[in-house]
Amino acid sequence: MQLKLLKSLWEVVEFTGSPLRIRMNEQVEAYIASVAEAGYAGIESPLPIPEQKDLFKRLLEKYHLEYIAQVLTVEPHATSFEAQVREAARFDPLFIVSQSAKDWMPYVEQKQYFEQAVAVERELGISVAHETHRGRALFVPWNAAGLLDDVPGLKLNADFSHWCCVCESLLQDQTETVAKACSHSIHIHGRIGHAEGPQVADPRAPEYAHEFEIHMGWWEQICKARMQSGAEWMTFTPEFGPPGYMPTLPFTKQPVTDVWEVNLWMAEQFRIRFEHWLAAESGS
Repeated sequence: MQLKLLKSLWEVVEFTGSPLRIRMNEQVEAYIASVAEAGYAGIESPLPIPEQKDLFKRLLEKYHLEYIAQVLTVEPHATSFEAQVREAARFDPLFIVSQSAKDWMPYVEQKQYFEQAVAVERELGISVAHETHRGRALFVPWNAAGLLDDVPGLKLNADFSHWCCVCESLLQDQTETVAKACSHSIHIHGRIGHAEGPQVADPRAPEYAHEFEIHMGWWEQICKARMQSGAEWMTFTPEFGPPGYMPTLPFTKQPVTDVWEVNLWMAEQFRIRFEHWLAAESGS
């Protein structure tokens, strides 16, 4: 199985509109060139504003980068999802990641939303991974587990750092539900969360070694499930964010570390572990 490491454009693009779009500026092409030079296989981001869609496609082609499209649904959520994924399909993405529905929606409405989403996914023939994100329908493991049981074909984008924050724990009492989520995950957002938030200050620091290993354990479950299913590839986007995800020094607004370097380090740590898991799975 091939590993594909992708890079978020979170740090450099301007976000605009509802549903959310990205507006590229003069920094973005240089940044995308740096992404390619650093060895990433592609980029992950929301769709560009309509007037920049041709530019966006040209940059992907110019730098030989693959694309994971992100959609973020708004009211009415099922209609918003369908419109956005149909648009995203025109960019020939590897697959689509969706921040889907809302946490406050009644469970029956969430279930109806995901049933419709899976039907649209099957019609288009492009996989959709629904993100385990705060504020969305998959915001806690037990709700996600119920939806996975009730909606056949539902697939996840695992960003369990959000669950750590919402549950105010490292999910020690959610072993079975997290295992179920891992078995349905096709993509990973590689950010280390902790019991009080979705992003540690710097995952390289020894004081976060426990959180680092807990997340690696979840990601190992996902990778092994993908290997055993015969999947062609595993995708991983290191997703440490800039301020305000990244803590800043008081009175200065200076980030406590370099987010580009942290994400590059996270990608390399995952690559090392992935190669070890792959070798163990193949018996070599």
